[in-house]
Amino acid sequence: MTEVRPRAQGKVRPARLTDLAALGELSRLAQSDGAETRSLGLPVSGPPIGVFSLFRLPLGAFRPNDLMYVYEEDGRIAGLVRVEREAVRDEWTVVELDAVGLTNAGDIRYRLVQQLLREGSKRAAARFHVACADADDNVELFMQAGFMRYGEEHILFRPASRPLPKPWTEERAAACRIRPTTQLDSVALARLYSVATPQPIQRLEAVRLADWERQGTHWRVPRSSLAPILRFADVEAFVQEAPDGGKDGTTLEALLQVGVAKEDQPHYLKVLARPDADVSDLVDYGLGVIAARTPSGADHRHDHGVIAPVRTYESPIDRRLEEAGFDSMASVTLLMKETLVRVAEPALVPAGVR
Repeated sequence: MTEVRPRAQGKVRPARLTDLAALGELSRLAQSDGAETRSLGLPVSGPPIGVFSLFRLPLGAFRPNDLMYVYEEDGRIAGLVRVEREAVRDEWTVVELDAVGLTNAGDIRYRLVQQLLREGSKRAAARFHVACADADDNVELFMQAGFMRYGEEHILFRPASRPLPKPWTEERAAACRIRPTTQLDSVALARLYSVATPQPIQRLEAVRLADWERQGTHWRVPRSSLAPILRFADVEAFVQEAPDGGKDGTTLEALLQVGVAKEDQPHYLKVLARPDADVSDLVDYGLGVIAARTPSGADHRHDHGVIAPVRTYESPIDRRLEEAGFDSMASVTLLMKETLVRVAEPALVPAGVR
C-alpha cells in the first residue's frame, strides 16, 4: 500500500529582517546530518569549512535584487530558499534551500522552489541555476520542477596546514607568459572557452562576448558551483598566453580566476584551459597570488585553505591541482532550468525546384 506524504499546511512568504535570527538557526540546523533536515548538501560541510560559514547571512552579502523566501508554519520558520539574481544576464542562482521536518521537509522544499519559479516568471528570469549533492532527493526535487541535469563538478580543497608557495616575481611570470587579463582579451577568452567546453554546455550556458569583456569584475564567468562565495572575496583574473601566440598572436592557453577571501571562508581558485595545456605553472602562480594577498600574521583569513571546482570534462586540471597539494572532497551536480524558448538561427539552405 502506497503511503501518502502529508502536505505541509504552512505558507511561503518573503523573508523579513525580523526573521534573521531564526534563519541563521535554520541554516545551521540544516547542515547537520539529522534525518529530519534537508539542504543542498554542498560537500563543504564540517570543519574547517562549513556551508553556514560559506553561505551565511550577513546583510552586506545581499544585493537589492536578491531574493529570500521562507516557509512558516504555526509561527515557526521551517524552510528557506535564498537566490542570487544576476541582473546583467537575468539569471537566478539558488544558493540555499533548507527545510526542517521529519515527514514534510521534502514538500516544504518543493513549495519553496515552486514559489521561486513563479516569481521568476513574473520578473522575466532567463535561467535558473543550482548546484547540489546527489543526496536527500535533491536532484529528483529539481528535475520534478523542470530543471535539467547537465554536468558535474569535483570540489578539491587544499588545507591551510600546507604552506602556500612563495609569490612569483614579475620576471618569472613573464617568462611563463602569465599576466593579468584585460578587456582586450575578451575575444581570445571566448575562443578559449569554446575550445575547453563541450558544445552542449556552451549552448546551455550561453556565455556571450560581452560577458568576457567584464572578466575580472563579472564573477559569474566562468560559472562554477562555488561562485556565490566570490561575493566575499577580492577577485582577480590572469591568463597564460600560448607560446607561439597562434595565427593572430592572441591565442590563450589558460585562464586563472583567484578569489582571496575577506570573510571566514576558503580562498578560491578556478582554472579554464585548453585540453593539451599544462597548467602546473598557472596553479602555482595562483597560490602565490593568494600568499601575497594574505601575509602571515595579518589576520585569520589565511587559516581556511583554498578551494577549487573542476568539471568532469576539464581533466587533467584536477590532476595538476592534486600535484599542488589539493585533495578531492566530493562531487556536486549542476542543474539548470531555461524559461526562454529557443528558435532556430537563420541560415541559408539549398534551393529546390518544384
